Formats: sequence, structure tokens, C-alpha cells
Amino acid sequence: MYGWIWRHLPGPVAVRVALAVVLALGVAALLLFVVFPWLEPLLPFNNVTAE
Repeated sequence: MYGWIWRHLPGPVAVRVALAVVLALGVAALLLFVVFPWLEPLLPFNNVTAE
């Protein structure tokens, strides 16, 4: 999969590296700000009690 992404990024190596970093940061931001907050209420880890 990473090879496929690398081959489809345009430009020379420096541009590809910059685009790959921007792409990785975008995916991380999407997960942190959209996916994980949406998923949190569905996970059973909220009801933790110490006995």
C-alpha cells in the first residue's frame, strides 16, 4: 500500500516526502479529531470503577 501511494505522488523525491508527511499528518488529524471522538461513546472503557 505504501509503495502504491509513493508511486502515485507527483514530483521529485523532496516533493514526495513533503506530500507524504502532509498526508500522514492529515490522516492523524482526521483520526484524532473526527473518528476517535465519534467512537469513544461506543467503547466500554468509560465505565471503569475501582473496588
